[in-house]
Amino acid sequence: MQGRIDRPLRNARLAGVLLLGLLLLTGCATTPRLAESTAQALPRQAWVEDVPFHAQREYQCGPAALAMTLNHAGVDVPMETLIPQVFIPGREGSVQPEMLATVRRHGRIPFVLNDSFDALLTEIATGHPVVVLQNLSLPAWPMWHYAVAIGYDLDARELMLHSGEEAKRIESFRRFDATWARSDRWAFVALRPGELPSGIGEQRALQAIAAFEQVQGAEATLPAWVAFVERFPHSGMGYFALGNARHATGDLEGASEAFRSAVAQRDDLGVAWLNLGLTLQAQGNIGEARQALERAVALPGHWQAHATAALERLSSGD
Repeated sequence: MQGRIDRPLRNARLAGVLLLGLLLLTGCATTPRLAESTAQALPRQAWVEDVPFHAQREYQCGPAALAMTLNHAGVDVPMETLIPQVFIPGREGSVQPEMLATVRRHGRIPFVLNDSFDALLTEIATGHPVVVLQNLSLPAWPMWHYAVAIGYDLDARELMLHSGEEAKRIESFRRFDATWARSDRWAFVALRPGELPSGIGEQRALQAIAAFEQVQGAEATLPAWVAFVERFPHSGMGYFALGNARHATGDLEGASEAFRSAVAQRDDLGVAWLNLGLTLQAQGNIGEARQALERAVALPGHWQAHATAALERLSSGD
């Protein structure tokens, strides 16, 4: 039920010293405070229904946590299938990159949340189970553990988790946050392409979707880019990525529309001007293609040589 992430194991301490340290840390821990806007927006109680429970055997909390969240997201994969994909015997556990990569391989997008209690509770209220990483021991002698947060009660100040061999385990906000903080409050949700976490920022979402596209390809990622530009309508890079995905699937009209939106938001995005010009040329719109390529040539960047060559070919009629 416990796993280690990629950090050095330091000198072990006597059990009595460890217990004393844990008691001291528990006594000094403070209850996490929510932003006033979050506290007002959230329901007083929330829980995610139909999250299956998989008991976590020794050192296999990572595969178990993944199975729970992937099963809830509609991926029919047993925990036993996930064990060799994320469990690293030499480390006696699962490290974060393998966890995220496995989610992508199974067709879901892992979004790492910002490191706040607000983000955690907001996702639960939205209906998303959240995989969390805790250190159940001391920083000097870590015992890394993955669990799945599935509910909370603001009045009781308690969190509900599928954790270890216990389904719907109840922990106080204070006790949970003391162990979660030792992982820098690392947590993620696994969502279908087209779904986004409630409070995710533009850059974090952009990176998560782009990493998914590298594994699953443009067609599978298209719904995610559409949802992204709906959430962030002023993102030039978002429209650029949407244009590339549409072009890769043969939708030239949709691609040119997205590239136009990209340069409308960011006139200095030379690579979007280049791709707009190439797409318009493929559609037979030579006049607009020339203008787009000339704009790409005028902007400094690694795309200039490609844009110059494309403009010369267009001018020569090739």
